[in-house]
Amino acid sequence: MSEQQTDETAAGDPGATGASEERPEARLERAVRAAEQALIEFEIAVETFRVEVENFSRLHHQKLGPMYARLDELDALIAEAKAARTGDAEDLRLAREARSLVMPMPGVEELFHDWMGQDGISDDAGAMLTDRPVQPPQRVRPTDEVRRLYRELVRLAHPDLAPDEAERTRRDAFIARVNAAYGRGEEQLLRALAEEWAAGPVPEAVRRLTESEELYARLEWLAQRKELLTVVARELEDSAIGAMLRMAPEDPDRLLEEIAEQLLAQVSEKEAQLADLSAG
Repeated sequence: MSEQQTDETAAGDPGATGASEERPEARLERAVRAAEQALIEFEIAVETFRVEVENFSRLHHQKLGPMYARLDELDALIAEAKAARTGDAEDLRLAREARSLVMPMPGVEELFHDWMGQDGISDDAGAMLTDRPVQPPQRVRPTDEVRRLYRELVRLAHPDLAPDEAERTRRDAFIARVNAAYGRGEEQLLRALAEEWAAGPVPEAVRRLTESEELYARLEWLAQRKELLTVVARELEDSAIGAMLRMAPEDPDRLLEEIAEQLLAQVSEKEAQLADLSAG
């Protein structure tokens, strides 16, 4: 092909060279955007699990705490009964050790100081004093709509997407409010926060580095942030409550009931053991 034909071919097909011409930073920019979205999704998953762990921990303590306390008390009583029968120095030491593990019962004012109002003890506190059923804490399990609103707000307002430090500070404060509303499952508040964000200022990007330098720095920061979140996620999963949740992710309340049944069986066994020692 002659030089003239080559020039004519190029002139007749403008896309022959233009189609392959892409800004050097374009691929890097796509990688950064993909990494940002992946990080946000990961952070949403970690925050969702943290809320579940916190709620389950509260219910676990409220429902099973008295049973654990009863078991500790029975262990102390059994050890003391054995020590009283034998008088052995080692049995006496074990009895003192078992008794030291029993949490002392607080006084009424100490127990209910957070429950006192202008009219005296609240209904829930009074129920505890009179053995009436106490209303359990509300189970906060975010609905699908709450999850959707939270996910969208995090995508829009995540501090990791801030172009400068001032904007990051604004986003940090806003996301803290979003996390609090999500933790309480407050759908209406999340909707209000979405409207607030939509009406807020749109920051102008400030670039002090070249585009390539900024994108590379961004990728490095995202990788570091993911490592930190991975540590947080692992700590949640490895915690006692997290491990229990992973045993029954679809029905954690049923798991609580099963543990309660097991603890009640242990209480019955220890009470029978104490009765035998006392009778002997």
